[in-house]
Amino acid sequence: MRDPADPTAARARPDAVALPKAELHIHIEGTLEADMVFRLGARNGVHLPFDGVEDLQARYSFSNLGSFLDLYYSCMAVLRTEEDFADLADAYLARASNDGVRHAEIFFDPQAHTSRGIPLEAVVDGLSAAMGAARSRYGMSAGLIACFLRDQGPDAAMDTLDQLLRHRDAIIGVGLDSAEVGYPPALFADVFSRARAEGLHCVAHAGEEGPPSYVWEALDILRVERIDHGVRSLEDRDLVARLADERVPLTVCPLSNVRLKVVESIEEHPVAAMLEAGLAVTVNSDDPAYFGGYVEANFSALADGAGLDSPALRTLARNSLQAAFLDEATRKAHLDALDDLADPAASGGHKER
Repeated sequence: MRDPADPTAARARPDAVALPKAELHIHIEGTLEADMVFRLGARNGVHLPFDGVEDLQARYSFSNLGSFLDLYYSCMAVLRTEEDFADLADAYLARASNDGVRHAEIFFDPQAHTSRGIPLEAVVDGLSAAMGAARSRYGMSAGLIACFLRDQGPDAAMDTLDQLLRHRDAIIGVGLDSAEVGYPPALFADVFSRARAEGLHCVAHAGEEGPPSYVWEALDILRVERIDHGVRSLEDRDLVARLADERVPLTVCPLSNVRLKVVESIEEHPVAAMLEAGLAVTVNSDDPAYFGGYVEANFSALADGAGLDSPALRTLARNSLQAAFLDEATRKAHLDALDDLADPAASGGHKER
């Protein structure tokens, strides 16, 4: 790690945009920028309880996850049609491409929309249309992960899975999000067992506001392939040892952690300690419209505020590509591109991995 006060080290670090990377923890509803809230609200005739863009943005001060979710769901009311979801996803993909993202695995919350009377088909078809066009428009690929709202319980999650399986070709996996405390992963054991049986990848939010025991449950009971957030894992030495030994990816979201008071400041963020412990940390933007920046902003914040040096930033990019649900040929191509950036002289003669 570098000394953040050393200006020569700052100049030496790579441009975070240039690093080929995957984004693995991005809620598409959390990319709904304030101007789009009002644009879609006007298009769909939705009355909003805000006095313009500046008033809405002034409310982006959160005391915890719950205070954020209240505003998050309020803004989501403007998403009504397939076109809305396509526009939302396309706007994110354009930004992600500009930040060097080569592959994105995008979360969405089916229950947050079907509970408002929005057909699941409109949500899935709109998101899929934008993602299907991403390769030709932006030179990147994308996959769709449906998250269950844990505060709505396991029965509602199972009903949602029934509906999702009608769109199986459009979805690569399932996740678990929303209010964490009081809703341990074990509640959703049957839902995740069925999803795995259907060939879906499984991930879950755990260890953000919830305790390390939630991470254990996600691993042992839900049998997830990645842990979303997981920063509180550091409180449990045995858990850290297991995560490091098994190379379980952790999709960490630094600016989100600061905005939601999981950590006090970016300077105090534990990502450096997580890397030093051998954890497979990746960096992501979570709900960037609300938390102060997309993935490049998160990389830059870690470099400028938390003192991460050039090798650490490249490790984070490499971890993201290794953790993505990609075929091996595509993964190798992205990793080779990262190697070439790290050592231009190696172009055409990639190192063995």
